[in-house]
Amino acid sequence: MSWTLLLGLVCVLGAALVALQRRRELGKMQATVDVREQAARAGADGALLQHPVVDLSRCLGCATCVAACPEQDVLGMIHGQVMVVNGARCQGIAACERECPVGAITVTLSNADERDDIPALSDDLEAIGSPGLFLAGEVTAHALIKTAIGHGAAVGATVAERVRSAPPLGTDGEDAAVLDLCIVGAGPAGLACSLEAKRNGLNFLTLDKETSFGGTVAKYPRRKLVLTQPVDMPIYGRLNASSYSKEELMEFWHRIASEQHLPIQGGEVFERLERNAMGTYVVHTATGSYAARNVCLALGRRGVPRQLGIPGEELPKVAFGLLDANSYQGRHVLVVGGGDSAAEAALALAEQPGNQVTLSYRKESFFRVRPRNRERIDEAVAASRLQVLFNSQLLAVHSDSVELAISDASGNDAVSLRNDEVFIMVGGTPPMELLRRSGVSFDATLRESTSAVHEQGSGLAQALGAGFALALMALAWALYHRDYYGAPSAERAANLKHDFLRPAQGLGLWFGISALVLICVNLMYLLRRSSSAGFRWGSLQTWMTSHVATGILALLCAMLHGAMAPRDTTGGHAFWALALLLVTGAIGRYFYAWVPRAANGRELALDEVKTKLGWMSEEWDQGQQKFRASVRNEVMGLIELGQWQTSFLGRVRGLVDGHRKRNRILTEIAQRGQAEGVPKEVIDKTIGIARDAHRSATVAAHYEDLRAVLNSWRYLHRWVALLMVLLVVAHVIYALIYGETTGAVLGSGI
Repeated sequence: MSWTLLLGLVCVLGAALVALQRRRELGKMQATVDVREQAARAGADGALLQHPVVDLSRCLGCATCVAACPEQDVLGMIHGQVMVVNGARCQGIAACERECPVGAITVTLSNADERDDIPALSDDLEAIGSPGLFLAGEVTAHALIKTAIGHGAAVGATVAERVRSAPPLGTDGEDAAVLDLCIVGAGPAGLACSLEAKRNGLNFLTLDKETSFGGTVAKYPRRKLVLTQPVDMPIYGRLNASSYSKEELMEFWHRIASEQHLPIQGGEVFERLERNAMGTYVVHTATGSYAARNVCLALGRRGVPRQLGIPGEELPKVAFGLLDANSYQGRHVLVVGGGDSAAEAALALAEQPGNQVTLSYRKESFFRVRPRNRERIDEAVAASRLQVLFNSQLLAVHSDSVELAISDASGNDAVSLRNDEVFIMVGGTPPMELLRRSGVSFDATLRESTSAVHEQGSGLAQALGAGFALALMALAWALYHRDYYGAPSAERAANLKHDFLRPAQGLGLWFGISALVLICVNLMYLLRRSSSAGFRWGSLQTWMTSHVATGILALLCAMLHGAMAPRDTTGGHAFWALALLLVTGAIGRYFYAWVPRAANGRELALDEVKTKLGWMSEEWDQGQQKFRASVRNEVMGLIELGQWQTSFLGRVRGLVDGHRKRNRILTEIAQRGQAEGVPKEVIDKTIGIARDAHRSATVAAHYEDLRAVLNSWRYLHRWVALLMVLLVVAHVIYALIYGETTGAVLGSGI
């Protein structure tokens, strides 16, 4: 009785623990879906420049990409697979793409073939149709500082190569004044281009509109983290630190520019670019003009700060950027904007003594702000250091106050706030028109076509093909030596090939050693995938391919090592454990990936249903507002009830009476619509959408339950792997201790 009670208690407590963990997982998943839907409503689900695209047919749900991404909330786990949650936060670092072990993520430009703000460039970053005119950095639609540095260095090297192969200039005064290269912009791309030009001995000049260079980075708030991976700077070499703050990077740039005596001229506002009859470019600024055979425009994409076009915006107290928050103390400050720059400026100002800071944002919540900044904003609001006004717009600026309109469910309210300083941080107007006038084309037909990212499939056919080829080779070897492998164990000692193929000697022994080495290499994949191991050699995708290949090869080598006749010994058990490990891994790799994909397919179908409901409700008359609100609530309730709010057993019961409950709710919706005079076709269409929503939510929930059950398969695979390792270790120890004296016994092992 005591044993029964103890076992029952263990089972009950274990089941309760699993159920609690499952409830937490569903809650976390629901929160991720909510964030994704909020981002979609705010238009933040897609990135401004680069963003990740996930191939659900390949994704294994290992979450390595989520851990690798330095920007939180860009990716999230939904139904055991990775999906894009907030694409607007993607900075194009592509760590997710590099770390995905199965190549399921591609970082690409958003809608590149449909956009008119991406320049048409050659592989050398040269503007198509304007020889000698190059672009570098963010203006090329790549936002990463590391990429900008690479662009600048590449342009400098290309120009140097062309100058060396071009005929020399004349010696008259006019030709002597022509530069090899004129660089416009002294941000990361411009500085890298300058350093590369210096290294190659070019006659060059760098112009910047600011007196202190640094580009957009110089405009960032103090202590902002601006670089999150090592980079290579021309002349200087590699910057090995994993991250740099604004101050650290600016100090480094100024130091290396001073040490290398780079010819950088500040206060030169770029106005236009012309090309004379001789093919020489003339760069016109507000203070002068410069002739050059080649020009590199590293202007960035921010251009001039975007203005709101409201009364009072021209007042001296209105600024469009914050350099040093310490300069503002004891002031009433309004910050307008919803991005990281606005959030960080508001937080920095709120930390200064005596300041009363208000952050105004026109949308219902922050979607482009990093999670850490959101947490800091919440902390500042809770401590009464910062006031946040959502759904608000700045209407006018006065000498001692500001006027704002705040929207809520009841309408708009105008409020007036006491004010000393206003910071408008709503982005900038990209310099696209200036670039067009300078000879840069944005014609999508001239750009290299960006192929759409399609599902590649699970790779089952390729893997089966590779496995079949390896197995065929092993079979050919075994058939070639069938006189030995096919002979009974007792007769093999008399075979001439015995010393060559037996497990304890010759090639047979080397088959065993090879199997052992392959197993060790196979297990190293776990070290590479672990974020805490610190082992980063090679790409994770290569290691995943190696993991599959070494698993198959290890089994084949073990089979030949055991002379095609494993017996009931430690080595034989290790062989069968290795075979079982291969089977469980194959099932987990392909079958487990299919179920989450199916669940997420239903999740995407739900998104379409919600979008249809939103479009349809917008077409309804104002008099149907009440019915519209009730329908949305009912449909969302059906989705939430079917997807998140019930247990596994609850959904089993739901198969019995789910349709009855759904039909009752839909009947009530129809009756309310008729009572409120809603047209019959609108009611029928609404009910159809509600049915689709309930069906998709129910199917997604059942797929999710199946995924949870199948998740235990991974644990089975891991326990089999542990058992196999222990058996292999025992077999090796046994072989080393007894050696040749037990050759017959070793012949039955691996």
